[in-house]
Amino acid sequence: MILLERDKYHKLIEPLSTVNINNLFARSVVENCVTGKIYVDNINKPSTFYVVHPYGMSLLFGKYDNTDFNNSFKDYALNTYKIREKYEWMQAFPSNWDIVLNELFKERMIKSSDNTNNTEKDKIELNTRVNFKFNSAKYFDFKKETSWAGLKIIRTDKKIFSDMKGSVIPYYFWDSAEDFSNKGVGFNLFHNNELASTAYSAFIHDDKIEIGIETIEKYRVKGFAQYTCSRLIDYCIENEYKPIWSCRLENIGSYKLALKLGFEPTLEIPFYRLNN
Repeated sequence: MILLERDKYHKLIEPLSTVNINNLFARSVVENCVTGKIYVDNINKPSTFYVVHPYGMSLLFGKYDNTDFNNSFKDYALNTYKIREKYEWMQAFPSNWDIVLNELFKERMIKSSDNTNNTEKDKIELNTRVNFKFNSAKYFDFKKETSWAGLKIIRTDKKIFSDMKGSVIPYYFWDSAEDFSNKGVGFNLFHNNELASTAYSAFIHDDKIEIGIETIEKYRVKGFAQYTCSRLIDYCIENEYKPIWSCRLENIGSYKLALKLGFEPTLEIPFYRLNN
C-alpha cells in the first residue's frame, strides 16, 4: 500500500466512476472536496485503491487479486503496526472483494453481534450497509400527517456549524465552517432556544445530497430528527437534488427514520469495521 499524493488523486476519477454502490464519501476525497487519504498499489499505474474519508468511512475497490497489496492491507486493517488511531467503516467493490476478505482474515472476521463492546481489537467486525432510494409519494404522505406547530428550524450558519456537538456532525464531514458555508447546506431544530438536532449535506455531488443527521443526546426519542431531516428533504426537492440515505442495518434508529421519511431499502452489502 502506497500513500498517494493529493495532486495524483485524479487517477482515481475514472475507476471510481465504475463503482455502482453509494460512494459519495469517496468522491469527496478523490475530488479534493475534503482532506482524506488514498492508498494504491502503484503510483504511476494504480489498479487497487483504498480511499479513507476523514470521518472514518472507507472504500476498497479495483483489482482484488493483487497479492502484495492484499497482504499489506491485511496488516493495515488489523492495525498490526499501530498506524491507525481510530476505527474505520469499510465497504468494498466489486463483490469479489468479499470473498477475498473472508479468506484474508479467516478467523479474524467476527459478526457485529459477537463484538457488542468493541473489545475485539484484532478482529474485523462484519456489519451490513443499507442503501435507500427516496420515494417522494411516501414522503408527501408523511408530511400530510405531521404537525409542525411551534417548531423553530433555521439554516446552518458558521456559528451553528461550530456549536453542534455529537459524533455525526458537519464538523467531521467538511474541512471547515467556511467550506461548509460556501458549498454545503444544513438545517437545525432549536428547543427552548437550545440547539437540539441538525440535518445537513454530508456530501454533495452532481444532483445528489447525502443526508447526515445528529440529535443531542438529551433530545433524542422526541421525534426532532424527523422534522429537521424533513426540512433538508424539502430543500432537496425545491432545488432538484436527490436526497440520499445510507446507514448500517444495525442502526435501528436511522433505519426506521429513513422508512418514515419515505426512503426504501434497495441494497444491502457487507460493511466492515476495522478496529484500531
